[in-house]
Order: sequence, then C-alpha cells, then structure tokens
Amino acid sequence: MKKTVLRSYAKLIATMGINVQKGQEVFIAAELDQPEFVKMVAEECYRAGAKRVVVDWSYQPLDKIQVRWRSQKNLGTVADWEEARWKHYVDEIPCRIYLVSEDPDGMKGVNQEKMAKAQQAKYKVIKPYRDQLENKYQWCIAAVPGVAWAKKLFPNLSKAQAVEKLWEAILDASRVNEDPIAAWKAHNDDLAARCAYLNSLNIETLVYRSNNGTDLRVGMIPEAEFKGGGEYSLNNIFFNPNIPTEEVFISPMRGKAEGIVYSTKPLSYQGQLIENFSVRFEGGKAVEVRAEKNEELLKKLISMDEGAAYLGECALVPYDSPIQKSGLLFYETLFDENAACHLALGMGFADTIKDFDKYTLEECRKMGVNDSMIHEDFMIGSADLDIDAVTRDGKTVPIFRKGNWAF
Repeated sequence: MKKTVLRSYAKLIATMGINVQKGQEVFIAAELDQPEFVKMVAEECYRAGAKRVVVDWSYQPLDKIQVRWRSQKNLGTVADWEEARWKHYVDEIPCRIYLVSEDPDGMKGVNQEKMAKAQQAKYKVIKPYRDQLENKYQWCIAAVPGVAWAKKLFPNLSKAQAVEKLWEAILDASRVNEDPIAAWKAHNDDLAARCAYLNSLNIETLVYRSNNGTDLRVGMIPEAEFKGGGEYSLNNIFFNPNIPTEEVFISPMRGKAEGIVYSTKPLSYQGQLIENFSVRFEGGKAVEVRAEKNEELLKKLISMDEGAAYLGECALVPYDSPIQKSGLLFYETLFDENAACHLALGMGFADTIKDFDKYTLEECRKMGVNDSMIHEDFMIGSADLDIDAVTRDGKTVPIFRKGNWAF
C-alpha cells in the first residue's frame, strides 16, 4: 500500500478520529502486525500537538500463555502499577486509539472460564476509574491488517496479497480513498440529519421483524436521543469514535425488551466466533440463547455480570451500506456492525441522554441506561428487516423497510 495513502489514514485517525489537542497525551493500543503504520499514527499525533504518545503492544499468542500459566487469582489481580495507570488516566484524561488487527480465531482453545473470572475480578477494581472517565476523553477505534485476519478473509491469496487486499477494504470503508477530511465532514452531516428526524418522532418503542424469525420490541428511554458519527466529549472536544461508521444509535430502556432476535453475522468475542445464534428476551433480559457454534461462550457472555444480559444499544444501519456492498464478511465487529443493523448486550451510553452533561453518570443510569463490564455488538440486519417506531402519541412510523431506511 502506498505510504502517501497510509499517511492520509494516519492523519485521519489523529485529527478526525481522536482530534488530539495541543498538550494532550495519547495512548495507542495495537497488536504487533503493522508497526510502521503505528509509527505514522504516533507521528501524526505529535504533529497535531500531542505532548506524549505511548504505545501499548499486545500479542494474542502471549495472551493465551498468560491465561494458561498464571493462577486465576494472579490473573484477576490488578497490580499496583496497573492501578497507578488508571489513576493517571483519571488525572490526565488522555486520548485513546485502538488499532484492531487480531486473528478472529486467535484465542481458540483458551480456558474461557478462567479468563472470564479473572476479568470479573479485575473489573471490581477498574470500574470506579472507568466511571470517572466516562464521556470525558476522546477515543477512536480503527483497523489495520493482520496476516491471520487477512487470510481468514482471503484464504486463496498469499499472505502478502491477502494483507494488501485487506488494506484496500479497510481504507475504502474508512473513506480514505477520497478527500478523507471532507468526506468525513459530509458523512457526519448526513448522520446528524437522520438523527434529527428520528429524535423529532418521540419514539416509545422500536419493533423489529424479519423472515428469519426476528420479532422483537424494545422500549426507549424518554430522555434519550439518537446519536451518530462524531460526538463531543464532556470537555467539549469533537471526535469520531469509530472509523469506519455507518450507524445511528441509541441506548434503550433497561428492562424493556420482549421477543426473539436472530443474528445475521458471526459475533467475534474473546478471539472466538459465535455463529448462527438467537437471543430471546423477557422483561428486558436475555433469558435464552442458542447458537450453532460456541453456544457456551454466548452463555458466558450474558453472565459476565448482572447487566450483561440486558441491551445497551440499538443501532440502525442500512443494508445497502458501503461495507455490506463490499460483499465481505470481515469477522471483526468494527466493520460487520457497520454493514447491518445491530444490537449490543451490556453497557449503554450515558451520552445518549439529552443534555447528558447536566446529569451525573448515576442519574443517567437511573433513567434506564444499562451498566455492565461488557458491551458486545451483534448483527441482526438483513435484506428483509422491517423496523417500525411506535411514538409516545400512539402513531406507528416506518423506519426501515426491506433492510433500508424508509425515509
């Protein structure tokens, strides 16, 4: 891939992505797959005014070794230096960049029970810091190709060809092949206009129906509103948390979901794929899950904590989105969630509450925003998905017809 194109992508992440401000710190989380590109991103952050850029490298095979050889107690302990880091995050409010590239099957065979219990133990210590950081910092998730990921998508190509092909797909979906900055400004304007229309309806319930058996009703929080594209932090800095993104989304009312929904794409969770699954809700809670592949892992997901079985997000994405039109199944949530409508189990977004800056995080949760240690998106969009909005004055308004916007 041409360095000039990659440089444009790196600049997009540093400016339109986190929109780093002069004097801010930046933490970059990345796998070992594209060190040269990570260097470019760090350099673009410095050019934008960052005072310090820290890169945290990870490596799936090493993660598996940690789970295998460390005791569960040790694995679930937050070391003093780790907690000191979280204290630093709260004091400094750095920007965060997450560059995903991991193998969709990279954690296959790991002891899921041990890993889950360790995560649950660590979360008890980390949660107070996470709550203090909520909505205060700029963050951006973007992607770079990993060899294993690329070969998953393009198994008949050589490693080098597969990586190049995946680079092309990532950059195309991320609007880098146009004038990136202008393209993202126009895209954000379009998403904002759709949100404005949806918010004008005063929606009480979203009703989902599809020929695959999906028949679901989800209640909305009266004070909540749809968001999409870029957003503002509590420090009043505009940023784009996902590159790419095609969704408008809202956090639904905890406890207000009835019916069943069927997945239309695999869910990548903890480095493994959950495929062809369904989730049935009663009283807002996922009370039954079934899956053709990794059903036990799906059951583990919804039992991670008390909020993991409740919905945290309803996202609307047209079936004719650019990512869907690419014809690729990415096996990576960042892309697959932007190819189709999706829901998320777990944590909701407090910033979907109108004028959320006037409320505490706890007040937003009392209004109905779900709280959990997880937030896992799963795709439900299809070519025949219909979505209706039932408004608070009793009207039924079509939102989606045959998988696409009805307005």
